[in-house]
Amino acid sequence: MRMNNMLHFTENHRYCVYRDFSLGAVDGRMLTLIYQPMVGAFAISLYRFLADRVPLEQVGYSSIEQQREIFLTLGLEPSEKGRKYLIELASKLEAVGLLQSSRLYIHENDDYMYEYELQAPLSPADFFRTQHLTLLLRDKIGKFAVLSLREKLFSEEPAEWAGLNYNKENISVPFYDIFELNTHVIDYELEQAIAESSVARPNDGMEKAEEAINYADIIIRFPRESANRSFVEGLRFNSEAMAVANYVAHKYELSVQDLCRLLDEDGVFDAEGSLLLESLQHKANLHFRQGKRRKDEREVAYAKVVALRSPERGAEESPPQEVAVQMEYYVEVPPQFLSKCDIHQYNMMLRNEPYTRLLKTFFPGSVPDNLLDIFEKIDLNYKLPGEVINVLIHYLMELLTSGGEQRINRNFVDAIAANMLLKSINTYEKAVQYIRDQAKVKEKVKSPGTAAKAPGRGRTYARGTGPAKPDIPIVQSSEGNGSVTEEEFAELLKMAEQMQASKNKGSM
Repeated sequence: MRMNNMLHFTENHRYCVYRDFSLGAVDGRMLTLIYQPMVGAFAISLYRFLADRVPLEQVGYSSIEQQREIFLTLGLEPSEKGRKYLIELASKLEAVGLLQSSRLYIHENDDYMYEYELQAPLSPADFFRTQHLTLLLRDKIGKFAVLSLREKLFSEEPAEWAGLNYNKENISVPFYDIFELNTHVIDYELEQAIAESSVARPNDGMEKAEEAINYADIIIRFPRESANRSFVEGLRFNSEAMAVANYVAHKYELSVQDLCRLLDEDGVFDAEGSLLLESLQHKANLHFRQGKRRKDEREVAYAKVVALRSPERGAEESPPQEVAVQMEYYVEVPPQFLSKCDIHQYNMMLRNEPYTRLLKTFFPGSVPDNLLDIFEKIDLNYKLPGEVINVLIHYLMELLTSGGEQRINRNFVDAIAANMLLKSINTYEKAVQYIRDQAKVKEKVKSPGTAAKAPGRGRTYARGTGPAKPDIPIVQSSEGNGSVTEEEFAELLKMAEQMQASKNKGSM
C-alpha cells in the first residue's frame, strides 16, 4: 500500500471488503502453515478479519464501516504509529498476493474511501510452482522445513499403486451425453434477472490486461526437430522465463506463432538453456519493424486499388463543401503564384483542395514520384488531415524559395509530420499557427544576439584527432567611397611595373 500522506489514511476513513471466494480447510491450512511464516501472525489476522466482514455463506461486498474497528480489533493505537503498522501489514499481504488495495475518491464528500479486495490463497501445487514465494518461505524457515511442509500438504498415492505400470484412460461422460438443453427458446427475463442479481464490480478505468501466452500454446506449435526444443520444454516450470517471453510478446505485439519462430532462432538461449532477454528483444524488434513496414505498404497499395476500382462511387457521393478561411490565419502567397491568384484564392485552395492537386500547381510538368510517395505515406499511414498536409506542403515550398539550402527528403518531411502528430495538429488553424511558430524560432536563431558564434566553429570531425582548420580571416570592405586619387593611381602603376620587371628577370 503506497501512502504519501498519512492524513489520507486514518481510523476515521471508511472502507469496504470484496471477496468472491470462500475459505476452505485447505485454504486455512495454507494460511497457517505457509503464509503466516512469510508475513507474520498479525498480517494473517488482518486477512481473516477482512474475510469475515463478508458473510461466510455469501460472496461480494461487505457493509461500509469506519477503519476504527480494524484498529480496535487488532489492538492498534489510532495514531500515526498504528497507521504505519497497519499499512505495513496490508503491504505484506499485497506482496504475497492475498490482497489488493484501492483508494476511491468521493467527490461529493471530498474524501477518500478504501476498498480491500481479497485474493484466495494459492493451492499447494500452485504455491510450490511459484518460485519467488517458495524461495521466500525457504529464507524464512529453511529448506528442510519447506520440504516437511510440502509432505504434510500432499497426500501420496496408495502404496498398492506405487511401482506399477498402467495406462490411464479418461472414461468420464461429457455434459451433452446426459443432458439436453432447450436452446430454441431464449428466456430474456431469466438472463436479465441473473445479470441484475450478480455483483457488479465498479469500472476502475483500466483496460483488462491481455491474456498471457502460456506454455501449452508455445509447445504445441513448436517444431519437434528444432535444436531449441529441449530449451523450450524447460520453460514449463520456469515462470520467470515465461514472464520474459510474455513481456517481449506484449511489447512488440507478437502472436504465438511469431514468438515460436523467434524462440526457434539461434542465439535466443544460452548454453545452459536460459532465455536471453536482450537477444530476444533485438530479434522481436526487427520482426516488429519489418511487419510495420509491410503493413504500411499494404495500406498504400489497398488505397490505390480502391481508388482505381471505384471511380463511380466518388462521382455518386456529394463533393465536400468548401470551408472559408479566417483572415487571421491567412498565409502569404508564394512568388510563383503571385501572377496566378490572389491571397484569398490561394488560402481557399490550401484549405479545400486535396494535396495531389495542390502539388500539381507547384510543378509545371508531372509531380516527381518520390515526392508523391512521401505525402501518400503521410496521408494513408499517419492519417493527417488534408488541409494540414497542404499547409505542410506550403511550409516546405516556403523553405525552398527562401534562399536556404534545405532539401526536401523523406526523413526531413517525416520529422515535421511526426512533430505535428505529437502536437495534435489536426486543423488548418493549428497548422498555420505551427508554421508561424517555426518561423519565429528561426528568426531568433538568425538574430545577431544568438548567432554571434561562427558557423564553422564548434564542428566535430568524425575522423582524425588533429586540431580543426584555423579560421581564415575575411578582408572587410572599407567604408570609403571607393575612389582613388591621381597620386595613389600613379603609385599603383609604379608597383605594377616593378612586379612585372621582377617577373621577367626571374623567367630569364
